[in-house]
This record gives sequence, C-alpha cells and structure tokens, in this order.
Amino acid sequence: MPNLKVLIVGASIAGPTAAYWLSKAGADITVIERFPSLRSNGQNVDIRTSGVTVIRKMPMETAVRAKTSQMEGINFVLADGSTYACIKPTGNPEQQSLVSEYEILRGDLSQILFDLTKDNKSIKYVFGEQVMSMRQQIDGKVNGPIIVEIANGLATAEYDLVVACDGATSRTRAMGLGRGSRDYVYPSNCWAAFFSINEDLFAGNAMGHAYSAVGGRFIAAGSDPSGITKVVLMGLSPPGDHSASVSFCDAMKRGDDGLKQFVASHYEGAGWKTEEIMKCMLNSTDFYANEIVQVKTPSLCNGRFVLVGDAGYAAGFTGAGTTLAITGAYLLAGEINKHAGNLEAGIKGYEEQMRPMIAKLQREPPLIRTILAPQTAWGLWVRNRIFAFVAWTRILEFAQKYFASAFASSDKFGLPEYEWVA
Repeated sequence: MPNLKVLIVGASIAGPTAAYWLSKAGADITVIERFPSLRSNGQNVDIRTSGVTVIRKMPMETAVRAKTSQMEGINFVLADGSTYACIKPTGNPEQQSLVSEYEILRGDLSQILFDLTKDNKSIKYVFGEQVMSMRQQIDGKVNGPIIVEIANGLATAEYDLVVACDGATSRTRAMGLGRGSRDYVYPSNCWAAFFSINEDLFAGNAMGHAYSAVGGRFIAAGSDPSGITKVVLMGLSPPGDHSASVSFCDAMKRGDDGLKQFVASHYEGAGWKTEEIMKCMLNSTDFYANEIVQVKTPSLCNGRFVLVGDAGYAAGFTGAGTTLAITGAYLLAGEINKHAGNLEAGIKGYEEQMRPMIAKLQREPPLIRTILAPQTAWGLWVRNRIFAFVAWTRILEFAQKYFASAFASSDKFGLPEYEWVA
C-alpha cells in the first residue's frame, strides 16, 4: 500500500523503532506522546538476542554501546557489606552472561531512538497529545482506515494503520480492542522502583552491589561515572499472594510522595545500607516506580489497529520486554513492507512471526524468584551459601556458556531479512 498513513501512540522504545522501520516501508508516520517531552527516567534495560540483531541493522549499536552501564559486574553482599559471590560479563557481546553487554538506561535508549528518527522527513513527533477516540471504517467485509480523534490540537484524521506502543496499561489498547485498561494485564506479584542518589555511596567502585533481605526485598546499587549512585529496588511476594501488588497500586494513587513513603516503610529494618538509601530516596528528583506485569492478549490486532511492545506483550519478570519491543517493531514494518498493497496480510504475518517469540520470552526462568529474593531467613541463608559455593568453584563461568544462551546476543530466532522499498 503506497503512502501508508500511520499513527503511532507512544514515543518510548517501541514507538520510535516502529517509526524508523515503517519509514523504510514508505509510510508517512505521526508519533504522538501524552507526556510533554521525551521521558528520561526509568530503569536499566537489557537488549538481547533478536533485539541486538535489530539495533545493528538500524544502525545504532555504537550509540548504545557508548551509553551502556560501566559496571564490571555485580557483587552479592551480606548485611555487613562483605561479598559472598560475584557475576561478571563475559566480555563477548555474542555470548552474554546474566550481566548484559547491552545494559542501558531506558531513558538513554529512548533518546538514542528519538535522535535517530527526529529528522526523518517521513516521521513527525507531537508531544502532549493522546487519542480520545477511534472509529474503524468497514468497506464491505474489509477493514478500512481508522478515524482518530486527538485530544490537544491535532485535527481528527483518518489513518491507514494505528499502532499502540504506550505501555502495559495502554489506554489506546483499551480503545482499540474495546476493553478496559487492565484487561489482559497479569500481575507478577512484583514491583520495582528506580532512582539516583546525588552522592557516590561506593567510592567509585566499578562493581555493582546486590543485597537481599527477608520478605522478598531486593536492592541493587552501584556507582555511576558521573559521581552519583544508581539504585534499583524490587519487592516480590510469594506466588499467589497479590497483597503487595495491591498495596503498591494503592500507593501509586497518592503520587510520588505517597509511593516513596510506601517503599521506605516496606524496606524498614532490611539491613545493609538500606536506611541510608531510603533517606536519599525520599529526596530523589528522578524517582520512578512501576508494577511489573505481563500482558497477554488473544490477538495483537483488531483490523488495522495493532499492538507493539509492552502494550501487546509486556514480558513481566523475564526482563525480555525491550528485546520484544524492538523486535516486534521491526517485524511489523517488515511484514507490511513484504506484503506491500495488502495491509491485512502484513498484519497477519506480524502476528504469526511474533507469537512463538512471545511465548518463549514471557516464560519465567525456573526458581528465579527464589534465587533473586527469598521470602524467609532460612531461604536466604540457603540461597547465599549456594551462590557462594557456585562462585568459589567457578561453576557459574562454565554454566553461563549453556544456561545463559537465553541471554546471548546472537539471534537464535532467525529474524527474516526484508528488502525495503524506501
């Protein structure tokens, strides 16, 4: 279909990636974002397997590598600060370990993608806008263009394709599928918070530090070359216990201050550097927190309305969300390009390509919760000693070559190559 007119909702990772590849398919693209500017906060994310393949095709690998985490590995520490185990990257981007060679802040990755696409004449970004309503036209038995009403200034317009890339609780998905914003969203009994501290708590140590306390409380923190400390907190509940997720969601309704108080209360008495970290968190200016969920929809499309990234298949606890988003954007554009003139076939091809990958990358690794954040003192004692034994015997270095194949950079999914029209 020549001169395809596309509306993409969301300017984080999936949105700009989809815009880049759809422009190569000859489309005219508008990207809208409900926030007034590009969001710079958020957690560290990993790019693995097919995601690495896609960023190399764009090309943006050099820019990503320049912004990746400078940590040399992770020290697992006890309450007294002593290290009982450590994990380091392999140093080989083609065979990543549990520590990724492509770990980057979500905000930095979004900025790289935005910079790559902002001057493209086929791509227009509009911030401070969101969809108010959508109405898909039907031409006989064929789904026609979608009439979209926009909230703040952009005129109501007709689009050949609408792509929702606005996150796990996507409002656009709710409109496009005629469901609620929480439909198809499955809690993982886990939440996470991210922020920086305007001082270096580790005196420039190039290793990150990870600490677990009873009750499924996990902290990861490390020095940043700029002289600050980056912190990640995770709260995990036992399987089937949704109380922590409910309490977290209730706290979110009270804004950042209420959420900070909830987090501080949750980590009270956890040990190690927790008290100091909590005091700093209360004054943090870049605090960001979210519930970790999976999104599982019966279909990735409804006529000419399509889901890409977390809006369609948030990965939850597996950490594969960024890889799925980047790969999904590439495959959607590639299949539309492949079936030029038959948009319905292109959308169908996208779903067929994505389903096996979603099923694999949404699958939670066995025992990952027990390993990361045990609930009991006994479980924590056992976990720590197993980690210490594995590190001392160097079994992990051997096992990562096999166990961590799921995290490798090599594209084991075998992404198709497309001959782009533009």
